Amino acid sequence: MTTTTISETGQLTLPAVIRKKAHIQPGTRVEIDFRDGEIVLRPLKRISELAGIFHHAVDDRVSDHESIRIEMEEAVAREVMGEDLP
Repeated sequence: MTTTTISETGQLTLPAVIRKKAHIQPGTRVEIDFRDGEIVLRPLKRISELAGIFHHAVDDRVSDHESIRIEMEEAVAREVMGEDLP
Protein backbone atom coordinates (compact mmCIF):
# COMPACT_ATOMS: atom_id res chain seq x y z
CA MET A 1 0.00 0.00 0.00
CA THR A 2 1.20 3.49 -0.85
CA THR A 3 0.33 6.68 0.98
CA THR A 4 0.31 10.35 0.01
CA THR A 5 -0.66 13.63 1.68
CA ILE A 6 -3.43 16.03 0.70
CA SER A 7 -2.13 19.59 0.24
CA GLU A 8 -3.73 22.66 1.82
CA THR A 9 -5.49 23.31 -1.51
CA GLY A 10 -6.97 19.79 -1.56
CA GLN A 11 -4.57 18.42 -4.14
CA LEU A 12 -2.69 15.15 -4.00
CA THR A 13 0.09 13.55 -5.96
CA LEU A 14 -0.51 10.03 -7.18
CA PRO A 15 2.63 7.99 -6.55
CA ALA A 16 4.44 6.85 -9.69
CA VAL A 17 3.85 3.16 -8.94
CA ILE A 18 0.06 3.76 -8.85
CA ARG A 19 0.09 5.92 -12.00
CA LYS A 20 2.01 3.20 -13.83
CA LYS A 21 -0.32 0.39 -12.73
CA ALA A 22 -3.41 2.45 -13.68
CA HIS A 23 -1.87 3.69 -16.97
CA ILE A 24 -2.35 7.30 -15.85
CA GLN A 25 -0.22 9.84 -17.70
CA PRO A 26 -0.17 13.64 -17.62
CA GLY A 27 -3.44 14.83 -19.13
CA THR A 28 -5.37 11.64 -18.32
CA ARG A 29 -8.93 12.48 -17.26
CA VAL A 30 -10.22 10.63 -14.23
CA GLU A 31 -13.60 10.05 -12.66
CA ILE A 32 -13.84 10.49 -8.89
CA ASP A 33 -16.65 8.97 -6.85
CA PHE A 34 -17.45 8.39 -3.19
CA ARG A 35 -18.84 4.89 -2.57
CA ASP A 36 -19.28 2.93 0.61
CA GLY A 37 -17.04 5.31 2.55
CA GLU A 38 -14.21 5.16 0.03
CA ILE A 39 -12.94 7.56 -2.60
CA VAL A 40 -12.77 5.80 -5.97
CA LEU A 41 -10.58 7.25 -8.73
CA ARG A 42 -10.92 5.71 -12.20
CA PRO A 43 -9.05 6.78 -15.36
CA LEU A 44 -11.34 7.52 -18.30
CA LYS A 45 -10.60 6.13 -21.72
CA ARG A 46 -10.17 8.44 -24.67
CA ILE A 47 -12.55 8.04 -27.59
CA SER A 48 -9.62 6.87 -29.73
CA GLU A 49 -9.05 3.98 -27.30
CA LEU A 50 -12.66 2.86 -27.74
CA ALA A 51 -12.42 2.45 -31.51
CA GLY A 52 -13.97 -0.81 -32.62
CA ILE A 53 -15.57 -1.83 -29.34
CA PHE A 54 -19.02 -2.10 -30.95
CA HIS A 55 -17.91 -3.71 -34.21
CA HIS A 56 -19.76 -6.88 -33.22
CA ALA A 57 -23.02 -4.95 -32.79
CA VAL A 58 -23.29 -3.68 -36.36
CA ASP A 59 -24.39 -5.87 -39.22
CA ASP A 60 -21.65 -5.98 -41.87
CA ARG A 61 -24.26 -5.15 -44.50
CA VAL A 62 -25.04 -1.73 -42.96
CA SER A 63 -23.45 0.92 -45.13
CA ASP A 64 -25.06 4.29 -44.38
CA HIS A 65 -24.11 6.45 -41.40
CA GLU A 66 -27.68 6.89 -40.13
CA SER A 67 -28.19 3.13 -39.87
CA ILE A 68 -24.84 2.75 -38.11
CA ARG A 69 -25.78 5.51 -35.65
CA ILE A 70 -29.09 3.81 -34.86
CA GLU A 71 -27.39 0.43 -34.43
CA MET A 72 -24.83 1.98 -32.05
CA GLU A 73 -27.51 3.73 -29.97
CA GLU A 74 -29.37 0.44 -29.65
CA ALA A 75 -26.16 -1.41 -28.72
CA VAL A 76 -25.31 1.16 -26.06
CA ALA A 77 -28.86 1.00 -24.68
CA ARG A 78 -28.64 -2.81 -24.45
CA GLU A 79 -25.26 -2.56 -22.74
CA VAL A 80 -26.55 -0.01 -20.22
CA MET A 81 -29.62 -2.14 -19.49
CA GLY A 82 -27.39 -5.19 -19.00
CA GLU A 83 -28.82 -7.13 -21.91
CA ASP A 84 -26.62 -9.49 -23.87
CA LEU A 85 -25.50 -8.20 -27.24
CA PRO A 86 -26.33 -10.37 -30.25
